[in-house]
Amino acid sequence: MTIRKELWFGFILMGIIVAGVVGMVLSVDTMTNGHYGLLMLSLVVVAIMLGFPTAFTLMGMGMIFTFFAYHSGDQTARGAITQTLDLMVQRAFSVMASDVLIAIPLFVFMGYLVERANLIEKLFRSLHLSLARVPGSLAVATLVTCAVFATATGIVGAVVTLMGLLALPQMLKGGYDTRLAAGSITAGGCLGILIPPSVLLIVYGATAGVSVVKLYAGAFFPGLMLAGLYIVYVIILAKLKPAWAPPLSAEQRQVPLPEPLLKIGATAGKSALLGLLSALKGRNNQGVSTGYLLRQLGVVLLPAALFVAVAVLSYPSAKPVAADVPAGLVPLGLGGPSQDAGTGLAEPPGGEGQGLAEPDSGLSEPPGDEGEAGLAEPPSGDQPEALGEAEPEPANGLAEPSGSPASPGDGASDADTAPGGAGAGYWIGVAVGALALAVFYALFSYARVEIFKMLLSSFFPLMVLILAVLGSIVFGLATPTEAAAVGAFGGFLLAAAYRQLTFSVVKDSVFLTAKTSAMVCWLFVGSAIFSAAFALLGGQELVEQWVLGMNLSKTEFLILSQIIIFILGWPLEWTEIIVIFMPIFIPLLDNFGVDPLFFGLLVALNLQTAFLSPPVAMSAFYLKGVAPKHVTLNQIFAGMIPFMGIQIIAIVLLYLFPGIGLWLPSVLYN
Repeated sequence: MTIRKELWFGFILMGIIVAGVVGMVLSVDTMTNGHYGLLMLSLVVVAIMLGFPTAFTLMGMGMIFTFFAYHSGDQTARGAITQTLDLMVQRAFSVMASDVLIAIPLFVFMGYLVERANLIEKLFRSLHLSLARVPGSLAVATLVTCAVFATATGIVGAVVTLMGLLALPQMLKGGYDTRLAAGSITAGGCLGILIPPSVLLIVYGATAGVSVVKLYAGAFFPGLMLAGLYIVYVIILAKLKPAWAPPLSAEQRQVPLPEPLLKIGATAGKSALLGLLSALKGRNNQGVSTGYLLRQLGVVLLPAALFVAVAVLSYPSAKPVAADVPAGLVPLGLGGPSQDAGTGLAEPPGGEGQGLAEPDSGLSEPPGDEGEAGLAEPPSGDQPEALGEAEPEPANGLAEPSGSPASPGDGASDADTAPGGAGAGYWIGVAVGALALAVFYALFSYARVEIFKMLLSSFFPLMVLILAVLGSIVFGLATPTEAAAVGAFGGFLLAAAYRQLTFSVVKDSVFLTAKTSAMVCWLFVGSAIFSAAFALLGGQELVEQWVLGMNLSKTEFLILSQIIIFILGWPLEWTEIIVIFMPIFIPLLDNFGVDPLFFGLLVALNLQTAFLSPPVAMSAFYLKGVAPKHVTLNQIFAGMIPFMGIQIIAIVLLYLFPGIGLWLPSVLYN
């Protein structure tokens, strides 16, 4: 019997771990509790690689070594067992009491409902037709479909499997290279663990004590950046190697038109707006009902209606904000007295050459009695000299500004400062938008209208659901748990709208949600017990002393931690890395001045590799299970490697430009 290469790799890796443990035991004169903690960590990794259930392995090892830690002192065996069971109950209860974890089953339930609404086929079809002129259009449409669908579901296995059934045959039939097709599907399917609403971010937030809301806001732009890098890579590769991603043929780009539109003389390239308006004039409808034509015209005019709605809603915000000044004063340059260009001081009212005063204390003249020559004695006793008659001033002592308009060179123009009117920038933006809209309608043919209708029935409902969930979280309208409940209700509505809300669909979704949520929550219980045992044995302190003893800088620590996580992604899944190793890394962050939020974004990007790095690249096995027989596992692995390199580039970009992840949380919450 021959053993597969990935099994050889796993056995070799386990051998290295065991050899390291043996070397540690032999190198120390006395085994302390901290060394036993490292031994426990090594045994957990080996047991998981051998196939033991992660959650129960963590709980079992944690309880065994917790009993050892309590019994190693003066405690009796009975007392050690009691304390071990007490610790287990306390840690399990702390997990059950976490409000954040309620969002996990709700988001998972939303994902399973959306998955069973059969949206993905329509979504892929509409996107690949709308992107037909883009190089590598099928692969680009696959990545966009994966990003949207993975965001809505967050279930990597479901997205990779469905896209493997739908997109892989289409790309292979279109002459795409097997490696590029497989890499696009596996990499795109993994985006759901990074782009919100992501279960990974909830798990990390609960483990590290970081706000899930801030994590969602921070992960938004890194997720878009990674998806954008994937798309740019595919486009460049399609340009450099056209044989790897041939353009769509005319037959593949053809969009069938409905029979009623063909009756009125519609063709694929003819302007839809002009054709429908012409058909509505009277006898050109060829028996097609006016109601049908009006409905089609309504679809065509939707972009214009959206443009008008945005322009009207943004008009109030484009108005100049009136300055809040005391009564009797006018903001500088807004219709008040003219200013001296050199000094910025306002000239007092009056005729030319008159009304100039020389106050020695900078105080304005008090009002004089009617009929006097305008000479008044100020409180200081000095008598300033005036060259004109002074008009009476208000009782509050503030000088009444002149009502004469400002000269053209003195301040803002009347158009910019007209009360209630929008600024020139608003009208320029409206004019540019109207011009773009006119160009859009000049190119909006009947074929594009049909593609637009496909997008309306597949892409936009999903985007509305995603934006409603994310927007309510990011803008503070709802907590992640409340937004997850809204998302689950939205999944119900989508399934009902597409007539897929049957009893069997709901039953399967509930069952799979319970199964997935139980797995995640048991992982949390096992992680809590394991972390408590590790800390009790002093393993965390030993790791901290080892790391601090290397005198690493902040950059060196981040590089070391990300390399360790990258390597751990080979044998372990992201859930195991988060619940086992994050409690070890998080306490070290304060020593190096690393923001846990920023560290979590780096980890989320890095953990994309857990699904793409052999030998335990789960997305590769998901795809292999539904791929044609001639597609080998080695071809899938070869296709994933360039995308794994892009993930490393994304990590470097996020480290060099942390504002990619930290700008949005700082704007919204600081």
